[in-house]
Amino acid sequence: MDLPSLTQLLLNFITTVLADVGIPGLFALMVVESLGIPPLPSEIILPLAGFLVWENRIGWGGLPFTWTTVMVAAVLGGWVGALLAYGLGRYMGLALIHRLGRRFAVSEEDLKRAERFFARRGPATVGISRLVPVLRAYISYPAGAAEMNPVVFSIFTILGSVPFAVALVYAGYVLRQNYLELSGYFHYLDILGVGILVLLGVWASWAWRRRTHPPERAQEDRSASTASSRDA
Repeated sequence: MDLPSLTQLLLNFITTVLADVGIPGLFALMVVESLGIPPLPSEIILPLAGFLVWENRIGWGGLPFTWTTVMVAAVLGGWVGALLAYGLGRYMGLALIHRLGRRFAVSEEDLKRAERFFARRGPATVGISRLVPVLRAYISYPAGAAEMNPVVFSIFTILGSVPFAVALVYAGYVLRQNYLELSGYFHYLDILGVGILVLLGVWASWAWRRRTHPPERAQEDRSASTASSRDA
C-alpha cells in the first residue's frame, strides 16, 4: 500500500480545517502562514478557499464562503500574523539577526548593507515581498528588527497581500475540482522540496566551514604577512 504524499496529507489537513471550521479556520490558517510556520503555504490554503466559494459552502456558525468573507478572513489573518512576526522581530532586535548572520557566514558589511537598503526602501520591500511565495512569510521579522513604523508596515502589508490573495482564490475558483488531478505529482513536489532543503544545508555547512576554517594557503599568506610586518 502506497504511503500518502506529505503534500497530500497537508492538503487533507487544510481541507478538513476549512470544511469543519469554516471562515474562522481560514483566518487561523492565514495567521499561522504569515508567521512563517511550515508547512502551511498560502499557495494551498487560498485556492482551496476559492474552491469552497465556487461550491457555495456554508461553514461553522453559518458563515458562507463568499468572495467577501474569504477575502476579509485571508487579508486580516495575514495581517494579524504579520504583526505578530513584526513584534517578534522588534523584540529580538538586530542583535539576533547579526548573530545568525555570523553563524551562516554572512559578513558584517553584508548585514550593514542590507540594513541600509531596508532603511531606504523598507515599505516598498514589504509590499513587493507580499507577492513572492515563501519570502512573504518572513519579511515581517526584519521589518520589526529595523523598527519600521507599524502603521506604514501594516499599510504596505495589506496593499501587497490583497492582489496575492485575489489571484490565488480566483485560481481555486476557476480550477474547482481539477486540483485533484494534480495529486499524482505531489510526490515530485515533496522530492523537490527536500532537495532544495538539502542543497541549502550543504551550502550553509560549506560556508560555515570556509569561514571558520580558512584554506591552508590563506592561513600561510596571513602568517607570512604577519612575519613580514614584525621584521619591518
